[in-house]
Amino acid sequence: MFEGKPSSRADLKSGTLYAVSGEARWIYYGQVNPDKRVGFFRRRDRDVASPADILSAPLMAVIAVGHPSITRALRSGAWSKLGRFELVSSLKESWPMVQWSVGTLVVGVSDGHAQYDARVEDPAIQNMEIMASWDAEHHIPERLTADFGTEEASWHVGGPVWRQRRVKEEYARRFPDAPWHQLPSDWVQTNVS
Repeated sequence: MFEGKPSSRADLKSGTLYAVSGEARWIYYGQVNPDKRVGFFRRRDRDVASPADILSAPLMAVIAVGHPSITRALRSGAWSKLGRFELVSSLKESWPMVQWSVGTLVVGVSDGHAQYDARVEDPAIQNMEIMASWDAEHHIPERLTADFGTEEASWHVGGPVWRQRRVKEEYARRFPDAPWHQLPSDWVQTNVS
C-alpha cells in the first residue's frame, strides 16, 4: 500500500509513529512505547491522517511486534514511518501482560507493579495481552481487524486472554480427536462473544 524503501530499517525509539496497511485497504496506526512494543490506536482511515489526529485517538492494544519483521514491512511497503512524536500519555504507563504456558490454566500476570499468578477465567485479566511476538506483515493486519471489531475477524486470531480462550475452544471443537487441542477437565467455557 505504501512505497517500499529497500534501505529502510525499523525505528524502535519511543514515540516513533507508523502507518500500517491493514485488511480491506484500511490504514491503522501504531506508536512505539519505551518497552519497544507498539501501541495501536483505535482509528483507521483510507488515506493517511495527520499525526495530530492519529495521536488524539484512544489506544486499542499494545502489542509486541517482531523487530526484524518491522524492517521487512517497511521495505515491502506494508508499513510506513510517519516520524517521531511526543509519546501519548497512555503509552507512558506500563501495560499488563499475561504469560500463558502450554497445558496449564494458571497464567503469570505482570502488570508493571507486581507479578502474580491467576487462572485464565479470572475476570480481572480478560483484556490483558498474552505475551507473544507478532509479525508485522503476516499477523498484524488480521490482528488489527480483530481488535477494531467492526468486521468479523478470522476465528484463529488471539491476543487478549478472552480471545485466546475462544481460539482454544474453537480448536477443541474443530479437532476433537487431536489430544493437543483437548481442553483440560476443569476448563471454564467463555461466554464472551
